[in-house]
Amino acid sequence: MKPTMMDVAARAGVSQATVSLILNGSSGARFSEATRKKVMDAVNELGYRLPNRSIATDPSESSVIAFLTDELTTDPWMALAFEGAREKALELGVIVTLGIFRAGEDPNEDVFSLCQRQPLLGYIFGTILTRKIDPPAALFKMPSVLVNCYDQSRRLPSILPGDVAGGRAATERLIQAGRRRIGLINGQDGLDNPRDRLRGYKQALASNDFTFDADLVRYGNWEPSSGYTETHALMDLANPPDAIFCANDLMALGCIEALKERGKSIPGDVSVIGFDNRDIAQFLRPPLTTLHLPLFQMGAMAVEMIHDIAGGLKSSHDQLKVECPIVERQSV
Repeated sequence: MKPTMMDVAARAGVSQATVSLILNGSSGARFSEATRKKVMDAVNELGYRLPNRSIATDPSESSVIAFLTDELTTDPWMALAFEGAREKALELGVIVTLGIFRAGEDPNEDVFSLCQRQPLLGYIFGTILTRKIDPPAALFKMPSVLVNCYDQSRRLPSILPGDVAGGRAATERLIQAGRRRIGLINGQDGLDNPRDRLRGYKQALASNDFTFDADLVRYGNWEPSSGYTETHALMDLANPPDAIFCANDLMALGCIEALKERGKSIPGDVSVIGFDNRDIAQFLRPPLTTLHLPLFQMGAMAVEMIHDIAGGLKSSHDQLKVECPIVERQSV
C-alpha cells in the first residue's frame, strides 16, 4: 500500500496537521528546522508523495465539494477532517472549499447561498462535538455527508468516531496490563462522546468479569484542571484505582500531574491511558498511551462517499463508525 500522511506523521512523531502544513508550504506556519527535517526525513524514508491534481473523474462538470463546519479553531478536529478531505479530493481531481456555519445564522442567506454559486459536487457538514443535528435543508438537495455528527432519522449518511469500541479498547488495554481496579475520568455527562466511552468501559469490565463500581467514574470538563481534581478524588477512595482511563488527553495531563504530587509512579503504581492523540500526548512524562481520534481519515472517507454518490453508486451504509486505534507509549 502507498504510504499515507498519517504514516509520515507517525514516523516523524508529529501531527498530521504539521506534516500537511510543512509539505504544502502553508504561509504563516512556523516550524523549527529540526521539525521540518524530521518530516522530510520521514517523507524520504517512506517514499511519500503529495497527490497530484488530476482531471476530475466525475462525469459531470461539478468539481467542488463544500466543507462546512460550526467551529475550526477551539480544537484541531475539524481542521484535521478538512485536511483529510482536501488530500483525498486532490487524488480525485476535486476541489474542497471551507466555510464556517455559525449557530443562529440563516443557512439560506449566508454560507449555503455562497456555496451554491459554485459547480458543487456535494456538501460535507461537520461539527466540533459529536452530536445529533437537524441538518440544514440545503444538504438534502445534493449529495451530502455528515462528519462527527448525525441525523437521528438517518436521512443523510454520517461518519462518526467509534467511541464505544474505543472506550472498550482503552479499558481492555489496562486489564491486559494486569490492572484490576480501573477508574474513568469522563467528559461532561449528557454529551455523546462521554456516553459512548462509558458504554465501552462498562462492556470491557463485564466481558472480563469485573464488577462495575460507580465510585470509580468521575465527570470532568475536558480540561487539565478537571483531570487533576478528579484524580485526587479517585485516589482519596478507601480502595483507589491502579489504573485511570481519561476520556481525553488534556484531562490525562492533569491526571498525571496529580499522581506525581501524590508520589505515585506511572505506570508502576498507576497506569494512565488517554483518548484523542493530541500533539501534547507524546511530550508528557511519561509519554501518554492514548487512542487516536481519526478525524483526518473521516474527512477523506466523506469525500470518497460524495464522489461515489455523485457518480451513481449508492452506499449501503447510512452510518459509519471509524476505529480509534491505540497509540502505544509509556504510561501503561
